[in-house]
Amino acid sequence: MATGALVIFSGGQDSTTCLYWAMSRFERVRALSFDYGQRHDIELECAGEIARRAGIEHDVVDVGAIFAGSSPLTNAAVDVGAYASAEALPSGLEPTFVPGRNILFLTIAANRAYVSGCDTLVIGVAQEDFEGYPDCRPAFLDSMQTALGLGLDRDIRIEAPLLHIDKRQTVLMARDLPGCMPALAWSHTCYNGQFPPCGTCHACLLRSRGFAQAGLDDPLIERARAASTP
Repeated sequence: MATGALVIFSGGQDSTTCLYWAMSRFERVRALSFDYGQRHDIELECAGEIARRAGIEHDVVDVGAIFAGSSPLTNAAVDVGAYASAEALPSGLEPTFVPGRNILFLTIAANRAYVSGCDTLVIGVAQEDFEGYPDCRPAFLDSMQTALGLGLDRDIRIEAPLLHIDKRQTVLMARDLPGCMPALAWSHTCYNGQFPPCGTCHACLLRSRGFAQAGLDDPLIERARAASTP
């Protein structure tokens, strides 16, 4: 029987949905975020705000500049790509891919889960990211779960509730999870770290299309509009 879940929590749309998914299934839920020299601090601020509103214990692990490199997410000298629409997004490896990020995050999260008595890790990887992000594939998650089990004296399960659904289905899942849609008003997706979001980066476009296809308003955009109203 599951004893608790630790959610790898960026404060974004997907991880926020996963947090509320976990809260609907586990009696004990914790959130873990990482300060890894990312382009902007707003995602950690959002993660803290959402966790506070949800009443969830939230920890932040500082791993320093270990991921410094060519990704615009960890190198401010590299511009974030801008696109006209979600349909215009290029195929292949996404320039924002940070090599080894999910490998390290899952490893550290397994340690924190072990120490805190949680037997499940929850991560918000999704099928729409398979091609652009190799560490979002089912085979990777299965391999990591096996490796963690071999390296520890107890099993820690990896759950990825968004793995086989698209952004539209993710929005619909959030709609049906108590408290999740209001929490998404405080989430952050924009690769440029902007509020209101830039609307032209890879992440913004996929989020916008998901809400449009679901026929629902994005609570984050509604909050941005309200903030701009005199």
